[in-house]
Amino acid sequence: MNSDDTFHVLVTGGAGYIGSVLVPTLLQRGHRVTVLDNFSFGQSSLLDCVCNERLTIVRGDVRDEELVRKLLAKADVIIPLACLVGAPLCAQRPVEAQTINYDAIKLLVDASSSEQRLLFPTTNSGYGIGEDGIHCTEETPLRPISLYGRLKADIEQMLLDSGRAITFRLATAFGISPRMRLDLLVNDFTYRAVVDRFIVLFEAHFKRNFIHVRDIAQAFSHGIDQFETMKNEPYNVGLSDANLSKRELCEAIKQQVPEFHIVESEIGQDPDKRNYIVSNEKIEATGFRPAVSLDQGIAELIRGYQIVRRNQYANV
Repeated sequence: MNSDDTFHVLVTGGAGYIGSVLVPTLLQRGHRVTVLDNFSFGQSSLLDCVCNERLTIVRGDVRDEELVRKLLAKADVIIPLACLVGAPLCAQRPVEAQTINYDAIKLLVDASSSEQRLLFPTTNSGYGIGEDGIHCTEETPLRPISLYGRLKADIEQMLLDSGRAITFRLATAFGISPRMRLDLLVNDFTYRAVVDRFIVLFEAHFKRNFIHVRDIAQAFSHGIDQFETMKNEPYNVGLSDANLSKRELCEAIKQQVPEFHIVESEIGQDPDKRNYIVSNEKIEATGFRPAVSLDQGIAELIRGYQIVRRNQYANV
C-alpha cells in the first residue's frame, strides 16, 4: 500500500455505466487506475481520460486468468465492475452471467492477497419483495427473485467472508454517464417523458430506492478512504428521500415535464417483481451523504436527452 493515501486501483468493467464516472473520479483523487474491459458495447467513454498518465487501459476478458493475475500483481485496491447487469440480460445469457458475475469475481478473490482491498457493487435487488412499510436494512434476509440477484447475493457473501471487502448494495442507479444506459428505471421513464410524452405503468405501486451514478462513484471513494472502519460489512447506498413507487417517480418527472401523460393499466404485469423500501442509515453513519437529488438528476437527464436517442444506449 502507498503511504500517501493514493493507491493503484484495478477496475474491471471500468468503461461501463458506473466505471465511466468512477474512473475519472479516482484519477482526480490522485490514484493510479488500471481498467480491464472488453469494450463489448463499442463504447468510447474513457477517451477523455487517456491524457492522464496515471491511467492504464487493457482490452481483455475478466475470465482470462493469466491476464487477471498479471494485473492483480500491481493493485492495492480491486473494484470488480465487470458484470452482466440486470435481470433481463442475465436471463437471456445465463452461462455468461455465471462465468462473469460469479466465477470471474471468485478468481479475483482467490488470486489476490490478504493485503489487497476489495470494494464490490452488489445490488439491493437482493431484497426482492419487501414487507409493506418496513425498510430493508443490511440485516434483512436477502430473497432475490432473479438469476442476477441470486448471483450477486452469493458472490457478496463470499467477498465478505474473505475478511477484506466492503460491499455496496446499490439502489437503482440513474443519471448521465459517458457510457449511458436507458434501461434503468429513472433514465427510462424520463426518456419516455421527454421523447414520447406518455407512459403506461404496470403495477404502479411497486417501490424502489434510487441513487445517482456520481454518488455511486463517491461511495467507492468513501469506502477507499474509510476502508479500515467499514470493511467486512455490506452497506445500502441510496437516497433516503427517494423510496418511491413507479407512480410517484412519474409524478416527480411530470413536475419538470408537464406534458408527460401517465396511464396506469388495470391488466398486465411488470416482469420485474421487485418491490421494497430501503434504509441507508448504516452508510450515512460513516459520514457518507449523496450529493445529487432525484430532482437534480431528472433535470440533468432532460438536458442530456437533447443529445441521446434510444438506439444508442442499452444493455439488452
